[in-house]
Amino acid sequence: MSEFILELYSEEIPPNLQINARNELLEKFKNSLVEENVKFGSLKVFSSPTRLVLLLKDFSEKIKIASKEIRGPKVGVIEDIVNNFLKSHQLSRKDLVEKQTSKGKFYFLKTKSKEVETTDILKKVVVNSIASIKWKKSMRWADTDLFWGRPLRSIFAVYNNKLLHFSYAHLKSSDNIFIERDLDLKTKKIKNYDDYQKFLSSNNIFIDHEEREKKIINKFESTYKLKNFKNYYDIKLLKEVTNIVEDPNVILVDFDKKYLELPKEIIISTLQNHQRYFPIFKKNNELTNFFFIVLNKKDTNNIIKDGNKRVVEARLSDAKFFWDKDKSKNLIKQINKLKEIKFYESLGTVYDKTQRLRKLSGIIADELNLNKEKVELAASISKSDLCSDLVSEYPELQGIMGKYYAKVQGFEDDVSNAVSDHYLPLGNNSLTAKKPISYVVALADKIDILVGFFTINEKPTSSKDPFALRRSAIGLLKTIIDNKLNLKLRNLISYNIKLFEEQGVKKINENSENEILIFLKDRMKNILKEKSIKNDIIEASISSYFSDNYFELYKKNTLMNKYINKEAGKNAISSYKRAFNIVENAKAELLGRPDAVLFREDEEKNLFEKLNEIRKSLTVNEPDKDYEKLLLNLSEIKIFTDKFFDNVIVNDDNNDIKNNRLELLKMFCNTFNNFINFSKLEGIS
Repeated sequence: MSEFILELYSEEIPPNLQINARNELLEKFKNSLVEENVKFGSLKVFSSPTRLVLLLKDFSEKIKIASKEIRGPKVGVIEDIVNNFLKSHQLSRKDLVEKQTSKGKFYFLKTKSKEVETTDILKKVVVNSIASIKWKKSMRWADTDLFWGRPLRSIFAVYNNKLLHFSYAHLKSSDNIFIERDLDLKTKKIKNYDDYQKFLSSNNIFIDHEEREKKIINKFESTYKLKNFKNYYDIKLLKEVTNIVEDPNVILVDFDKKYLELPKEIIISTLQNHQRYFPIFKKNNELTNFFFIVLNKKDTNNIIKDGNKRVVEARLSDAKFFWDKDKSKNLIKQINKLKEIKFYESLGTVYDKTQRLRKLSGIIADELNLNKEKVELAASISKSDLCSDLVSEYPELQGIMGKYYAKVQGFEDDVSNAVSDHYLPLGNNSLTAKKPISYVVALADKIDILVGFFTINEKPTSSKDPFALRRSAIGLLKTIIDNKLNLKLRNLISYNIKLFEEQGVKKINENSENEILIFLKDRMKNILKEKSIKNDIIEASISSYFSDNYFELYKKNTLMNKYINKEAGKNAISSYKRAFNIVENAKAELLGRPDAVLFREDEEKNLFEKLNEIRKSLTVNEPDKDYEKLLLNLSEIKIFTDKFFDNVIVNDDNNDIKNNRLELLKMFCNTFNNFINFSKLEGIS
């Protein structure tokens, strides 16, 4: 059984870099073997903080490369080109043959079949694969020119019990494994993977990251069952911790129950974000005073356990001090202190921002017939928690702490919740704000962010988005869609621009209003793709949509996607296709304005009347529009178009009648395109 082991031994690599390197090495190595026609049984990549390991099994020791015919330069080119072609394939002139092709006469040569040692291929593949790893952050050390995630110390490479000789940068491959702990260096010559695993495990190093993760989970779950706790742990943190330790040992620790009086987010953040510990919950989701720590060694005398308990309680003690101090600070009075916090250099202070939010939220509240006073109050205090010591210590709790402060100080629940919820959604899979006061302030906040940075021309590029404007745009659109809001965004954006101007912000980008609407359209494409809307429907709707009501656009897409393969959709497309093809082939300048006086057949008159009926329904005020009914009306027109095409000759001998019938068909196409641009759908042209 053939076997190849590669180990890249380095200084400790952070978890995210480690996971990325592991995935890239596996993908590059696998693709390279396929390109080289090397068939193999299994290929795995493992990692620990200091080791990146690849194991290849069950492959041929020699690879047969079949002969093939290669086309060369055209007959008649200068001699140097022919010689270079021969030289590149290490063949002579006598190996050339001339062949006639459809593009002329060319030189051809046929390579000979040959066998290549797998070792030669492996050397090339290994070096290329190592070099191909893209590090988000890399280091250069000593006097070498090599860049790596962390200083690379040795390369272990053994092929079928023998050292595979090659060099990478300043390092030469070796068949020795190194283990360094507490200034003690161990080394051993290794011949195969079994020996490799035994040597590492005897030194409490478990190279398989999946096994380490499984060991941690098993310990978690056995404790949950024993203590009757909820079976829950943060997956992202688990992945991170798994790649920090080589020999995972899980211990259960507790802290003083008095700290459970704190808002649970403070405790969770202390444990999870600051210490990389796992908080534990009861089955009713109530937080307990227990938590897990994953260690890299055994804690036989509880020294590590006691030390970490002291660290957690010290942090929670500080948090309690800040909480008791901050919750008594009146949020209304804190607004003035926001003048001391700069929002962004060219966009004023956070105080300026809250004033814009208050006014913009009030306008949105009026448009949606909501309690304006409550909305403006929530917007005014939405950033007040930034003045608190607790948020300075725990910036990730911005908004969350504001909600707690507001509740303690007697603000109504919907106002208090808006202080926290207006930041939603926090990511692609996050929920959006659902309560009216919350989503109004959320919309205002996201519009203000977009308008501010577009106004000073700090727009995202194809590769950079330092102010997360794409996330704000997607959050804005998702909030509108999830809450089924019919909002005219252009007016709100225009009003927000005036608010910035009133505060003395210099308008650098004169076209910011239109650019924001285009930017939102592009983000809308992403949202529709996430909803599995077909690409041609997205293109058909986006390309023809010039309004600023994005919920309307969303409804059109979902309905079209629902009906496109049903009878209603097929009928609408079939009718449009016949009319569109005739209009396109006419090659005449048509406006879609037929003259009813020139109609000669009942079928013309009936089609014209049906189109006018549909056009009226298109002009109904948006909140009252029934798009499903409208789409079904479009499909029902097939009866009229079928009768029209069966009984009416479009290309009449009389030019006036002919052109009028073409105008009728153009009117038909225009009417359909007011819903979405049907010409962009698959199978139309």
